[in-house]
Amino acid sequence: MNIFGNGIKLLRNAELAQKVDYAYASVADAPVRTVWVAGACPLDADGRTVAAGDYAGQTHQVMRNLVTALRGAGATLTDIAKTTVYVASSRQADLVAAWNVYREYMGAHDVPSTLLGVTVLGYEHQLVEVEAVAVLPVEPLRAG
Repeated sequence: MNIFGNGIKLLRNAELAQKVDYAYASVADAPVRTVWVAGACPLDADGRTVAAGDYAGQTHQVMRNLVTALRGAGATLTDIAKTTVYVASSRQADLVAAWNVYREYMGAHDVPSTLLGVTVLGYEHQLVEVEAVAVLPVEPLRAG
């Protein structure tokens, strides 16, 4: 079990496969403030999809945008309790390419995450999207 300073406990279970790079569950004991982040997309500041056709390149932009969205709520990647990673592909190699970049950003904070291959995502040429739920200790919302 990993316990982070914000109260998130990452749980593993000896009865489930141990050769995975994520926790099977996370627990955040109250009182906490919960942040639900809309799916981070591979868009630049002008709303254009970046790195068309490049799963890794899009995932880098997605993760940078996720960091920015979290910062606006006073959170960081280590405050995340759960993610869902969407990849517009049925090829496992494409999912792995996105997952490997996602893991670079998450580092040792291997929260429960679901990796899904989907048919299509919302923006033209979009290949990757990451949703997140983060938890913070209860304190006043910081302007951002």
